[in-house]
Amino acid sequence: MVDDRSLRARLPDNWRRVLTTRAAIVLVLVVALLSVVTAVIHIGTQNVSGPFEGYVPVAVRDAAGFTGALTGFLMVGSALALRRGLRAGWWATLFLLPMTAAQGLLQTSRYSLPLVVLSLVAIPVLLLTRKRFDKPLSLTTTQIAAGAALLGVQLYGTIGGYTLREDFNGINNILDAFYFTLITSSTVGYGDVTPDPASTEAMLFTMSVLVLGVASFGIAIGALVGPAIQARISKTLGKMTESQLQLLDEHILVLGYGELTEPIVDELARSDRQFVVVTNDRDATTSLTDRGLPVVTGDPSDEEPLQRAKIDRAMAVVVATQHDAQDALAILTARQLATNTRIVAAATDRENVKKLERAGADAVISPSMLGGHLLVRSALGSDKTELIDRIMGAK
Repeated sequence: MVDDRSLRARLPDNWRRVLTTRAAIVLVLVVALLSVVTAVIHIGTQNVSGPFEGYVPVAVRDAAGFTGALTGFLMVGSALALRRGLRAGWWATLFLLPMTAAQGLLQTSRYSLPLVVLSLVAIPVLLLTRKRFDKPLSLTTTQIAAGAALLGVQLYGTIGGYTLREDFNGINNILDAFYFTLITSSTVGYGDVTPDPASTEAMLFTMSVLVLGVASFGIAIGALVGPAIQARISKTLGKMTESQLQLLDEHILVLGYGELTEPIVDELARSDRQFVVVTNDRDATTSLTDRGLPVVTGDPSDEEPLQRAKIDRAMAVVVATQHDAQDALAILTARQLATNTRIVAAATDRENVKKLERAGADAVISPSMLGGHLLVRSALGSDKTELIDRIMGAK
């Protein structure tokens, strides 16, 4: 019984939310893997009998097998989006689950029964955990433009190829035109669909699809995949990406991190104010990054990390390195780089309040003096303001 209580004490307060969210993600991943495996078995095995074998044409069964593998891989992507809590991932998964169930039925294979069952089970689980996935998918203007360019080139090639089908060998319908566009723009070029050498228009069109397709693929990969890779590397190294740094404006810069700074960061996170922490503590950098908080690795008293954190655009600077001597150096550097920005500092030793003010701080607060003042007010029963209630931890 004691062990049971200690186990519950170690569990986070939101353990039910975490458990149900992870269960939904794991279930979606299992369905995705089953979709791929079932499709591969169906493609590689002939004459696999099932309950609907006599009702589904062979061509439909074969198509369900090939598209089942594609749907499975798409669902792996949607599961990764679910893991990040994205609402777009939830919608994509909700769209793909009925497709995997239908593909399992159309394959008419006895091996597809687990896929159908789990797909149908996953739908209500996903609906019940809808509120768990509420993060918006934020795309930059560059990423949207790159995706639109890629789709635009495919549309241009498909429509153009179908329009000029009389001048091409191998294009008879819209699917052939899309196939020609895809293999041309991706530089695969099997040679089974070619322009008529006698048609100058068809040859020029093919060259335009090739050039535009290669360019759109390259731009799309750089814009859509590049930032994700950069963000992963930056997270591992404890750094903000350059694109994130460029977007900083009217933010609060927190110089240093420790026990004194942690409540400051928590308060800023609760207030939804844009802020950046500058610290050279690697452990603190890792902890902040894991919590999804913005951090720049570097000495708070050096110019380079402060410039990277856009101190010239900062609305205010909070200095709390827990060492008054380092605070003074950080204040001097910050004041030199941002002459008109408000700087607030926390003095570990109340005797250094005046010194930090002379270094350039607009306001210096001594936590020990503030704590003593609040304790006395609480003891006298004169702490009945909302702010003091929050500081004292009133419920």
